[in-house]
Amino acid sequence: MHDRAGARTAHRNLPHMTRSHELATAELADFLRDARRRVDEALDRFLPPTDDPKAPCPPRLAEAMRYSLLGGGKRLRPILALMAAEACGADPVEALPAACAVEMVHTYSLIHDDLPAMDDDDLRRGRPTCHKAFDEATAILAGDGLLTLAFEVIVRYTRPPDAAANCVRILAEAAGPEGMVGGQMADLHAEGRTDGTVAALEAIHRRKTGALLCAPLRMGAAVAGAAEWQVKALDDYGRAVGLAFQIIDDLLDVQGDEAKLGKRVQKDSDLGKWTYPGFLGIEGSRLKARQLADEALAALGPFGDRGGRLKALAWDLLERDR
Repeated sequence: MHDRAGARTAHRNLPHMTRSHELATAELADFLRDARRRVDEALDRFLPPTDDPKAPCPPRLAEAMRYSLLGGGKRLRPILALMAAEACGADPVEALPAACAVEMVHTYSLIHDDLPAMDDDDLRRGRPTCHKAFDEATAILAGDGLLTLAFEVIVRYTRPPDAAANCVRILAEAAGPEGMVGGQMADLHAEGRTDGTVAALEAIHRRKTGALLCAPLRMGAAVAGAAEWQVKALDDYGRAVGLAFQIIDDLLDVQGDEAKLGKRVQKDSDLGKWTYPGFLGIEGSRLKARQLADEALAALGPFGDRGGRLKALAWDLLERDR
């Protein structure tokens, strides 16, 4: 039913990039490289060591946590936190602990999603999934360890204390039963059902994917002591970008290159999952992504030039092939 011409066609007919967009995207690449380096270095510092016999964390557990958390990835969520703090007038470094906490929660969710009881995947970021590299029990505990460590990192290193408390609340709500966990449950419940609608699919992904994309924006804003209008604009941006990200993800599952993606393709259809291409087709999904891109860019209008990196990131996400 679907066009399988390759990953590049997943993004054809997305909004046309002007010269200024191209320049912004080129500048973004330098920022992303530096931000990913900063995030990776901080994650390494926050994780328990594997070579200290006096460390209270068992070495095998520490190794599994490190294997999954430091095994690559786009670092999209922590970068959103850094960009939001910057857009609201703060030094992005101030949001680094909160940014790392979001990435820990995201990685925990991937470890658990990959388990046989969930999506049953054996490849993640181009490497064996955690339960394949270690074992199921260790993978479950590695996910548990990352989830709880995330909140410890926020409380220990985020200043001022009221910003830390706000970040804990934001992340807990986004990751919990009304957010990501609830969305994952709804996604599993929908597998194989034929009564799905686009509205129901959107409700799933606003929780499963979107909640943990909006959270770092709110957390970056919290660290910056943002005004109410700034939080509202970032929320609107995050909701649009989160759904657009999921649509591109669905398109890549249909048309993507497994080697580039670092994970198995066609798995959603194999599992009978609801997807945007399944409901809207390839072209309809591209159109929806275009509309969401327009909404995301419009939401950043009140920020003026300070929203430039977030605008460029939205373009980058819509053109990704992995």
